Amino acid sequence: MPDNEQPRNAVSATGAPADTAPGAAQDTRLRRLRMRAWRRGTREMDLILGPFADTAMSGLSASDLDTFEALLEENDHDLYRWISARLTVAGRSGTMAAPGDNGLGQAAAPGDSRAALLDTIAAHAGSRLRSAG
Repeated sequence: MPDNEQPRNAVSATGAPADTAPGAAQDTRLRRLRMRAWRRGTREMDLILGPFADTAMSGLSASDLDTFEALLEENDHDLYRWISARLTVAGRSGTMAAPGDNGLGQAAAPGDSRAALLDTIAAHAGSRLRSAG
């Protein structure tokens, strides 16, 4: 095998086959994240994260996708609590979460992408609830 040729089954650092184009690797990543969002441990999180992945995930920046992927590693019960605490309580303004809460019961640092993404996911879920109700 020539020095510049890679083995047939080589993979890149992102886990994509080494011979795929960057756009194909991104598509593979989005499909993988979409599947993980729909196949959680609880149905509640399937119904929150799955539609978000279907409609809003493709518009996320690369750093937000990294944050979303990290959130998918979290326990479903914690994620549900962090997201549902951000939903507007029916008939009341505001949210149940403390302003700037990073989802861990701690104040978010300025520019905390985790808190911002949790807010985005909660807003998406809230709009789906309002349109269904």
